Amino acid sequence: MTLPGLDRAGRWDMPARLNMAAQVLDHPRAALAIIDLTGAARRDVSFGALADMADALARALLGRVRAGDRVGVLLSQSPWCAAAHLAIWKIGAISVPLFKLFKHDALASRLGDAGCDLVLTDAQGAELVGDLAEPWLAETAGVPGDPVGFADTAPDDPAVLIYTSGTTGAPKGALHGHRILTGHLPGVSLSHDHLGRPGDCLWTPADWAWIGGLFDVAMPGLAMGVPVVAARMPKFTAQGAAQIIEQAGVRNVFFPPTALRMLKAEDQAIPGLRSVASGGEPLGAEMLTWGRQAFGLQINEFYGQTECNMTVSSCAAAFTATPGCIGKPVPGHEVAVLDGAGQITRAEGDIAVRRGSAAMMLGYWNRPAATAEKFRDDWMLTGDRGIWQGDFLRFVGREDDVISSAGYRIGPAEIEDCLLTHPGVATVGVVGKPDALRGQIVKAYVVLKQGQDVPAAALRDWVKDRLASYSYPREIDFVTELPMTVTGKVIRKDLRARAEAETTGAQDRKVKDSL
Repeated sequence: MTLPGLDRAGRWDMPARLNMAAQVLDHPRAALAIIDLTGAARRDVSFGALADMADALARALLGRVRAGDRVGVLLSQSPWCAAAHLAIWKIGAISVPLFKLFKHDALASRLGDAGCDLVLTDAQGAELVGDLAEPWLAETAGVPGDPVGFADTAPDDPAVLIYTSGTTGAPKGALHGHRILTGHLPGVSLSHDHLGRPGDCLWTPADWAWIGGLFDVAMPGLAMGVPVVAARMPKFTAQGAAQIIEQAGVRNVFFPPTALRMLKAEDQAIPGLRSVASGGEPLGAEMLTWGRQAFGLQINEFYGQTECNMTVSSCAAAFTATPGCIGKPVPGHEVAVLDGAGQITRAEGDIAVRRGSAAMMLGYWNRPAATAEKFRDDWMLTGDRGIWQGDFLRFVGREDDVISSAGYRIGPAEIEDCLLTHPGVATVGVVGKPDALRGQIVKAYVVLKQGQDVPAAALRDWVKDRLASYSYPREIDFVTELPMTVTGKVIRKDLRARAEAETTGAQDRKVKDSL
């Protein structure tokens, strides 16, 4: 069957002129767009109402924002969050998704790098970004005015700037064109066993500030005419997720792996779903088996990253998943494994995606050198290692030092930089330590300055107050020295080995204690 975003030959169905806002809103005005559970009672938002909200914001932005300007969006899942992005794209500007759990320093670094002079947010967000905030969303809804026309944009014209996790220094902004939504449609469809069937209704606990929430769920669902649920979960719970699914009549869910582990730990079965997709890290055979019992279906894994997303996916409607593998390449994306010489191989190597993928970034914002390093000839390197198992891609591991904790990709460099600003810290190394629930936790090895005595709790709070709430080190060890290269860089590989040994040792002690 023909997948959305592709023509019958499996090529990208890309018009010469394309504006994502028009792509999303191209539905009958009376059709249901968003089921809003963020208030005291359920509120159904039609495509007509969503278009009116976007128009009201667009009118307020005109005269203040020009095509190509960057505008921050600091909002949780809500109809206004969707309307804010649509308004920005509609006038030809560039939206910058921002996360409510970021603290001042994390927000300031991204806003400064992007050159944002304005942030669409609410009263809560205004406390975080200060003078840049425009917390007048609801007030614009009642202001009458004519509809705003869609900017005459092309697929490669910039539309959204999404920041990575900062695995090798400051977070980098991945700049995407208006084609990014089209690039996600085939993979989103497959990961939900051909999304768009009668009765489908889509939700994820992932925040819409991330590419997984915004472009794996919210915008593809709307573009395909599938109702999307907006609900706030400050802290994920199995019972809370089950309530949202029941209240909104959700049929299709994207659950990050940590959410699945929490559901499994609480033995929370959720009947009535048609599809469950998961991405971010591979699921093992045990989790896939549990999913068949808890949901009555196969969990579809998918793979991608901020720079190029939804490139590999499972699809129970088409084939049976292979435990340990993340699926097959999604039509439209050419995925390969490259050896050290950059040649295609069937052995273990670097997972790469060929240029031409509609989901691929235009480049890193104001970082031409980093953009060049991301590519090898016609291939974009993901930084992950993989190997083919027949037609299936098996994920081997991350080539970089990214920490995957509770569904979040966390860059150690940003946490190290934050800790180094503490007056008592001399040097620090941050790695991921294996954890049964979260996949990994952030572990910091800290060398204090001579004569300093700083409690671990103080350092945890130092990070909590400055970066994202989830990225603080849950464990801190004070050491006298760190493994360093001759050029003075921390050897994180050695620290990871130490953290893994600590985990193994703890497990061994637990076994001995039980004898």
